[in-house]
Amino acid sequence: MSRPVRIGVQLQPQHAPNYGLIRDAVRRAEDIGVDIVFNWDHFYPLYGDPEGAHFECWTMLGAIAEQTERVELGALVTGGGYRNPDLLADMARTVDHISDGRLILGIGAGWFEKDYDRYGYEFGTAGSRLALLKESMARIADRLAKLNPQPVREIPILIGGGGEQKTLRLVAQYAHIWHSFAKLDDLTRKSGILAEHCAEVGTDASRIEKSVDWPGAERAPEFVAAGATLFTVGEGGPNYDLTRVAEAVRWRDSFNPESVADIA
Repeated sequence: MSRPVRIGVQLQPQHAPNYGLIRDAVRRAEDIGVDIVFNWDHFYPLYGDPEGAHFECWTMLGAIAEQTERVELGALVTGGGYRNPDLLADMARTVDHISDGRLILGIGAGWFEKDYDRYGYEFGTAGSRLALLKESMARIADRLAKLNPQPVREIPILIGGGGEQKTLRLVAQYAHIWHSFAKLDDLTRKSGILAEHCAEVGTDASRIEKSVDWPGAERAPEFVAAGATLFTVGEGGPNYDLTRVAEAVRWRDSFNPESVADIA
């Protein structure tokens, strides 16, 4: 294992009628010992009441950055078509400074049509959304290089998606973390395709961390054997039950080498 296993929690900003519930969940997650606190970038709930309570992603990330001290934070993932990419780069730089260098910039092509329709964005096609993501990644990289002050660190880029020809090519070009949404067999196969893209663009494939949803403690070692080292547990409001998160953190500490577990 070339890097330690890490545990994230995605605090889905849905069905929480007041922000205090999310603030409390962030506090509990950091106390439990997670490595990363994610949210997501949607405007309406994905599960349960489709018109239920919901909060906006990037405003929340600024609040999480100010509230926390240790965890990394980011969106799993930002909708690629929801914001001007130069503005998104500036937002990311700002949250990076608020957090003293703990932001992960997660981004994907977008898929939830209701978000687009209700907020006046063009939904287009899967192909047009991927083309926009490709353009956005180049603009984000260019804008980050121009900002004054510069980010605290080189902001890690997380790209979410599994498209073998276009998305994985962007992962090879730009990403530090790839969130695959993949099952075990697909993860192994697509990792091979990603390695081919990396070879073509001159990227060291081993530098890209592989991220998946938490499969449970029994199956997690199989995913590690397939190359995954970042596992994220998703929890929604209003209660934000972190029982599974605590289970995942305990497993991480038992699985990682002792020296790594002591640091965590």
